[in-house]
Amino acid sequence: MSPKVTFFHAPNSRSGGTRALLEELGVPFDMHVLNFKQGEQRQPEYLAINPMGKVPAIRHGDALITEQPAVFLYLADLYPEAKLAPPIGDPLRGPYLRWMVYYGSCFEPALVDKSMQRTPAAPSTCPYGDFDTMLKTLTDQLEQGPYMLGDTFSAADVLWGTALNWTTMFKLVPELPVIRVYIDRVLARPAMQRAAAADAALAAAQAV
Repeated sequence: MSPKVTFFHAPNSRSGGTRALLEELGVPFDMHVLNFKQGEQRQPEYLAINPMGKVPAIRHGDALITEQPAVFLYLADLYPEAKLAPPIGDPLRGPYLRWMVYYGSCFEPALVDKSMQRTPAAPSTCPYGDFDTMLKTLTDQLEQGPYMLGDTFSAADVLWGTALNWTTMFKLVPELPVIRVYIDRVLARPAMQRAAAADAALAAAQAV
């Protein structure tokens, strides 16, 4: 029997998406909760898990995985019965990998530059080219909906639905109609709602 996944998590952080993915997968897991307000992510115990002091991270047997897209890819492949990752050989596998990686390689770098009001590097060296092109590439894909892979819901939608929800909330991404409709569609899923409610309760408990 495969060992249970240990999930390192903090509420109101990027790892909320991983909690939602685990809820969508419907699998048992052990959760190790960090309190960012108390700086637990910077303590030696957690830095031994992820020297960057970031969540999410997961441990599965002897495997230790950090970086949000990598965590998503690992979990969705680990539980193929949930059908949240097109298998190798499926024509959707390539687009699925593309959009999982696009998040970290293009989307987040563009948002960091924008939020810091930094002039991006020249298009020839910038990982995302320019912000408008990065965003249009994403919205063009969303227009083909209802999900990132057309009619097929996948782990990519858990990633993008949660990411776009946060980034529009903080005005880092414009709340275009195609983006708003997509966020609402993903967040309306029962598993997503259960994860959000559980995380809100956890955040409230840490605030006491």
